Amino acid sequence: MRREGLRYLLPQGFFGLAWTEWGPRDGSPILCVHGLTRTGRDFDRLAAALAARGRRVLCPDLPGRGASDWLPDPALYVPATYVAALGHLLARLDGPVDWVGTSLGGVCGMAVAATPGNPIRRLVLNDIGAVVPGEALTRIGAYLGQEEAFADLAGLEAHLRAVHAPFGCLSDADWRHLAETSARHRPGGGLALHYDPAIAVAARNAAPGDLDLSPIWSRVGAPVLLLRGAESDVLPAATAGAMGRRPGVLVREIPGCGHAPALMEATQIDLLVDFLLSGA
Repeated sequence: MRREGLRYLLPQGFFGLAWTEWGPRDGSPILCVHGLTRTGRDFDRLAAALAARGRRVLCPDLPGRGASDWLPDPALYVPATYVAALGHLLARLDGPVDWVGTSLGGVCGMAVAATPGNPIRRLVLNDIGAVVPGEALTRIGAYLGQEEAFADLAGLEAHLRAVHAPFGCLSDADWRHLAETSARHRPGGGLALHYDPAIAVAARNAAPGDLDLSPIWSRVGAPVLLLRGAESDVLPAATAGAMGRRPGVLVREIPGCGHAPALMEATQIDLLVDFLLSGA
């Protein structure tokens, strides 16, 4: 695993985008983009498996998360900013890429894949679809952006186990990995989650009701693997079924998970490896 970074430009200035990278530098690249409050380290296990097959895997921390810079204005924490930042990384790669996107990372992937001349060859959407129910957005907003302090890593891990129980039946080692890669030290002592609490502002100011991404989804032409947690409230079965009726879209339901499958379990990893390496 290598730690990398670049500077990207917004109207407000230059900011740092960080990522972890796996596999040979000359390998065919795969971009793995995490969910709303997570970091690129969520993909360590998947990235290692793909790197072992000769692929170059890049796992960025979205702006305001992980090792990437926080932004000066909470209003900047929107998908358009994330796509702009990731666009700098895509420009550096300057060629075809495969994209794995969990939740928000999938929204960004759809936005890029819907753009004329985009470089996406294959797209994995992990528990995100053309329409997100308003009730699910309300549930997520209830825990988003709370600046909680934890005395130690065990306390932070307990919080993650409660909030992210829908990730599925993870091992103790998996939960500890998520905790270790989710923690930052607070100036006054203790630990906090490794994201800017201001990411909640844009979400709270969003219009109520369902999030309709169907105009973007309708322009995605790449082959798609759509994963759905069997108990997900973010990607209803009816939405996944409708998306799966389109040619080139493969839908797979992951049992024992809600929003969103953690992609840390062997059968989930094998499913992605088979899809991403097909025809490679």
